[in-house]
Amino acid sequence: MKRRTVALLSGGISSEREVSLNSGNQVYEALDKEKYRVVRYDPKTDLARLVADAETIDVALIILHGPFGEDGTVQGLLDLLGIPYQGAGVLGSAAAMNKLAAKRLYAQSGLPVPAYQVVGKREEFEAAACVADLGMPLVVKPVAAGSSVGMTIVRKEEDLAPAIDTAFAFDRQVLVEAFIDGVEVTGGVIGNDLVEALPLIEIIPGEGHEFFDYTAKYTPGATQEICPARIDAALTEKAQRYAVAAHQALFCRGYSRTDMILKDGEFYVLETNTIPGMTQTSLFPQAAAVAGLDFTRLLDRLLELALEDGA
Repeated sequence: MKRRTVALLSGGISSEREVSLNSGNQVYEALDKEKYRVVRYDPKTDLARLVADAETIDVALIILHGPFGEDGTVQGLLDLLGIPYQGAGVLGSAAAMNKLAAKRLYAQSGLPVPAYQVVGKREEFEAAACVADLGMPLVVKPVAAGSSVGMTIVRKEEDLAPAIDTAFAFDRQVLVEAFIDGVEVTGGVIGNDLVEALPLIEIIPGEGHEFFDYTAKYTPGATQEICPARIDAALTEKAQRYAVAAHQALFCRGYSRTDMILKDGEFYVLETNTIPGMTQTSLFPQAAAVAGLDFTRLLDRLLELALEDGA
């Protein structure tokens, strides 16, 4: 069988560049070299080479996170070049990356979301009015960023404006959201037209981490991740149904991972990742492994789905 040429994209120019490079290294090692000829590209430096090589590339694996990788920009370039790729296309990528657009689509699909307000960079903001409306604590985060970059949990009104300024460093719009104190779970799904829900993972940030922040995500041992999550069968089925519904509400393809908070028997949908972390110990590969797909086979499956969508 002829080896397929796979363009492996990692690195890029977002604040999550180093995470992307690390993921790309592990994906490269795990890909079956008897099946694939793997050529690596860093969008920071190699876009011209990618364009020049387009006719020789069978399929791409996008292992990029944050803006200019997970937001539909690279997906649009690959569409123009006629290169199929794993995961969501331009529409799904852009919708999921923009937390405000995602919330509106979740709500339209009947999925519960935490109460929120949006603050624009040039808009007047009244902290007292926001607290009166949403209560405390509050979660402040950029509308379009990943890996909890620029995110703060605010417990005192006087800390709200500085937290918003921190988030403005990453985007011109900031989301202020009611903090839901509950059990954090994440639900992966895989498939194109037929979408399969993977086992849920329960996330317990370690000491010194108020939430699943950037450090908790990427520091080995900083977070306890339990798969399957320690919730009953009925709640598991509900969360998996929500993960599939979120995936479809955002027009995703291939795979995604949706983060939720469980409180008083209800799940509140937080956000959907269209390119989940892809190291062997990342959440999505962990759930896939429990479902019977080891890391190499998972990558095979994602490439199969990419080629199926590109056919």
